[in-house]
Amino acid sequence: MIDIETGQTNRITDLFTKKSGGLLNVYFTAGFPNLGDTITVLEGLQRAGADLVEIGMPYSDPVADGETIQQSNMRALENGMSLKVLFEQLADIRSRISVPVMLMGYINPVLQFGVERFCQKCQEVGVDGVILPDLPLDLYLDEYERVFRQYGILNIFLITPQTAEDRIRLIDEHSEGFIYMVSSASITGSVTGVSNEMLAYFDRINAMNLRNPRLIGFGIKDNETFQMANQYANGAIIGSAFIRLLQENGADTDKINEFVESVKG
Repeated sequence: MIDIETGQTNRITDLFTKKSGGLLNVYFTAGFPNLGDTITVLEGLQRAGADLVEIGMPYSDPVADGETIQQSNMRALENGMSLKVLFEQLADIRSRISVPVMLMGYINPVLQFGVERFCQKCQEVGVDGVILPDLPLDLYLDEYERVFRQYGILNIFLITPQTAEDRIRLIDEHSEGFIYMVSSASITGSVTGVSNEMLAYFDRINAMNLRNPRLIGFGIKDNETFQMANQYANGAIIGSAFIRLLQENGADTDKINEFVESVKG
């Protein structure tokens, strides 16, 4: 995808062009554990070798997330985090951050901020894509695709074991960057192991020969689960396990480095 206004290609699509496997995407909540930690954590993840970074936009009702990420959302909101503050924090990141950066969260804060204003600010600070799990594909195509494309922002869609094949094909047709492949129907942080049903789902998606690369999320927490995901997709997404590290150690860049190295092996 080429940014219409700048003529530049998107960092997410560039990454998948250059590297087809073993990709690690790490999620953390903006303004957690402290309001000023966002950039410290982002820089720590880049230095540690994360391939992509998802920055969570805190929301008061994160229904798809488990207790760990819910608590980080509440703490960040109590700290004073908002979209306005987040964009202020991200204002100069592209002078020192080269990895693709995405914002992940729920559609309501984006609607309150204003969709076009949101996309414009993403482009301005150098955010490459967004993940909005509760934004339906049909609504996106009807109402928002034009403005996302205008500002060169990729909208990353999710699929689950319950997503019908024709829906997956439609998502693949309208996706750029990658498809977020949710490993199970549970909330984040609740998956404790790899089931036969999960493996059958991974095999089924592989057999579809989708156009877009895929990253597996939910249940990825260490090198073993990361390597498993790499057998079935282009990489994996870690969220809750990294939030727990921040809970225990704060934005300690040495601990962030150890964590990423331990996952990637």
